[in-house]
Amino acid sequence: MSFDYVIVGGGSGGATLAARLSEDPTVNVCLLEAGGAGDHLLIRMPAGVVAMLPGWGKISNWAFKTVPQKGLNGRQGYQPRGKALGGSSAINAMLYVRGQRQDYDGWAENGCTGWDWDTVFPYFLRSENHEDGITDMHGGSGPLHVAHQKSPRPVTRAFIEAATRLQHREVTDFNSGDNEGVGLYQVTQFHDGPHVGERCSVAAGYLHPVMSRSNLTVITGAHATRLSLEGKRATGVHYRKGKDDAHVSATREVILCGGAFNSPQLLQLSGIGRTEDIAPHGIKMVHELAGVGQNLQDHLDFTLGYKSKDTDNFGIGLRGSFNLLKHIWDWRKTGKGLLATPFAEGAAFFKTDAALERPDIQLHFVVSVVDDHARKLHLGYGYSCHVCVLRPESRGTVSLASADPMAAPAIDPNFLTKDADLSTLIKGAKMSREIMKTPPMAAFEHSEMFGVRDGMTDADWEQIIRARADTIYHPVGTCKMGVDDMAVVDLELRVHGMQALRVVDASVMPTVTSGNTNAPTVMIAERAAEFIKAEAARAVAAG
Repeated sequence: MSFDYVIVGGGSGGATLAARLSEDPTVNVCLLEAGGAGDHLLIRMPAGVVAMLPGWGKISNWAFKTVPQKGLNGRQGYQPRGKALGGSSAINAMLYVRGQRQDYDGWAENGCTGWDWDTVFPYFLRSENHEDGITDMHGGSGPLHVAHQKSPRPVTRAFIEAATRLQHREVTDFNSGDNEGVGLYQVTQFHDGPHVGERCSVAAGYLHPVMSRSNLTVITGAHATRLSLEGKRATGVHYRKGKDDAHVSATREVILCGGAFNSPQLLQLSGIGRTEDIAPHGIKMVHELAGVGQNLQDHLDFTLGYKSKDTDNFGIGLRGSFNLLKHIWDWRKTGKGLLATPFAEGAAFFKTDAALERPDIQLHFVVSVVDDHARKLHLGYGYSCHVCVLRPESRGTVSLASADPMAAPAIDPNFLTKDADLSTLIKGAKMSREIMKTPPMAAFEHSEMFGVRDGMTDADWEQIIRARADTIYHPVGTCKMGVDDMAVVDLELRVHGMQALRVVDASVMPTVTSGNTNAPTVMIAERAAEFIKAEAARAVAAG
């Protein structure tokens, strides 16, 4: 089969691109996705994330593990990533966060001209169908539904009140470029129409409504194994579906949208990257590119947990199960209630030092006890407060664990290898606990969990952080954009030194944004679609 464009990966980048490129009826687009259609009930129902996140059965989840982390006492970290159309937007907490103005201005100042806040902002607007309609800060006619939470729990309101008592400002919108303060997250959730209350994954917003286009072919269950290359030009993709190997050709471009782990892995499997990462596996080198798989960044997260006698949140046990049945009915009928929750209802972005220019930590207040990514369950009711370092200094890698394309890559985030990350996380944990102990929140507490206690020294905090911290699911940077020697793609996301090959996903971020990474990834794909269309138009004009 031959197409104009072949897209590898139907996640946030790939779903956006497939929808946008196929708007032109004169081009043919093929999208390869290793997972399924991304439309089953556990994805559509926001609370279904509790069944998918832990990775048991790998329901729409790659459920990757890291290599042992020296900074985490030799533990293997867990890296859930979406395996379905919609990618990680099908299994995430639905939080819509653009990041800070300085994130993008910093990209531009470091060589990524044209990626500053003012330039990228219109692409955020283009993607959005916001509940409030078109405003100065939000778009109202895009494919991605963005909504205010309809049923935040009382304990979340208490979290916000406790923080404001400590003189943190309350914020109603964390997407203006200045996100300092506390409030409620906005969510990628349908706010009208037949799917109201359901998760609006990027596939549900962009891709599912246009699957009937005659010029769009979507192949699910298709695991890309390597690129087909003619010299330095990408000409197609080899993939495996079930037990069968197949191939699709691309007459214009191959576009990788596999994310921060799978995109560098596919490049390496195809002989593109560092010799020391590729040659030992018996793979022929095609193109030396030093940055492939380097520069991995992720938000390391530490969680405070509390048992509570409050039953108006998510609990495990007989009463919790009975309440769950009631809430299923409420959600199916109204799109509201507990099953519409993103779980991480409460938001906060704080400075650990008042002298800082902008917040350096993020809090996710969750209406349930979360232990080891929900892989360890606790009877009863409770709540959690997550704190992460927004701009980590630690850098990791993604490399081949095997020449077998079906094997997982070797993921090494290199967590806590920089002292500054640990120092910031300790300060953030202390700030978070202060909120938890302030009267509006203290009223909900029955007992504190995970060994956290009064009178802890910094050494005590370090011990418990190294024993318990792990990702909050924002890996980026492994095919970074730029003009320096470690850049993998140029400013229009074309792979340096290659032809007809781009990368369009979170791996191209030079540095991680100061917040959740889904909205920025959609923005990147919106820009990429424009770049690709403009390049095609130039080619036609040139004859």
